[in-house]
Amino acid sequence: QVQLVESGGGLVQAGGSLRLSCAASGRRSTNYVMGWFRQGPGKDREIVAAISRSGSSVYYADSVKGRFTISRDNAKNTVALQMNSLKPEDTAVYYCAASGTSTGSDYSRDTWDYWGQGTQVTVSS
Repeated sequence: QVQLVESGGGLVQAGGSLRLSCAASGRRSTNYVMGWFRQGPGKDREIVAAISRSGSSVYYADSVKGRFTISRDNAKNTVALQMNSLKPEDTAVYYCAASGTSTGSDYSRDTWDYWGQGTQVTVSS
């Protein structure tokens, strides 16, 4: 099993930056594709970014492309999401997730087996 704990959320002004971190424990993180999701107020949960098991390939939602960067450090069992040029519409609870079955073809339809508790990101205008 895998346990995921997010940190780094907070309040930031538009145009600012935050770095979210996800610490994984349990099974080796290299067995899992890792992703970041978010759920804004009154909205469905959506995928923000994902990264392959080795870190060799990444995916970003169009809404964050060019502003967010996902990375992983398998030696430390951590996954990060660097968020730059934040906008008020980025306000959401952000979740770290892990998939053991993803092939990388369509992250939005993957089964995400494990989830963190979420961390709040609020961007003021």
